[in-house]
Amino acid sequence: MPEPGYWLFKSEPSAYSFSDLMSEEDQTAEWDGVRNYQARNFLRDDVKLGDRVLFYHSNAKPIAVVGTATVVREGYPDFTAWDPDSDHPDPKSSPDNPIWFMVDIKGDAELPNPVTLKRIRSTPGLEECSLFKRPRISVHPITKAEWDIILDLAQREEN
Repeated sequence: MPEPGYWLFKSEPSAYSFSDLMSEEDQTAEWDGVRNYQARNFLRDDVKLGDRVLFYHSNAKPIAVVGTATVVREGYPDFTAWDPDSDHPDPKSSPDNPIWFMVDIKGDAELPNPVTLKRIRSTPGLEECSLFKRPRISVHPITKAEWDIILDLAQREEN
């Protein structure tokens, strides 16, 4: 079996939080509503079954990685784009010609200590993190080394 990929998924907790994920039946949810082409391409082409996810709260206090999840279903058409009553409709997308894609994730665990953006910025080994190169997208590939560093930081309280 191939080594899993590693990702950082961003969500505003006012829209969908890690607590929301963990309260879902089976702790599983669709990662829908992504309306950025680069992030869509990652979800459609690169995020695979079994990949690991850092769940990141953006536009929050504090902005931080707060939990982990696992991909339990690979990319498939985001049908919320076809629903005019959804939070992210796109009339150009249709079942016959889907534009947007989503994956399903299952929550694994809340981190013992959130890892803040400030801490990520100041930690050696995370200088090249995709989070800093493409700050506007909600799906970021990360390396296994970055994953390990962030999980290690979560074991210690921030000073």
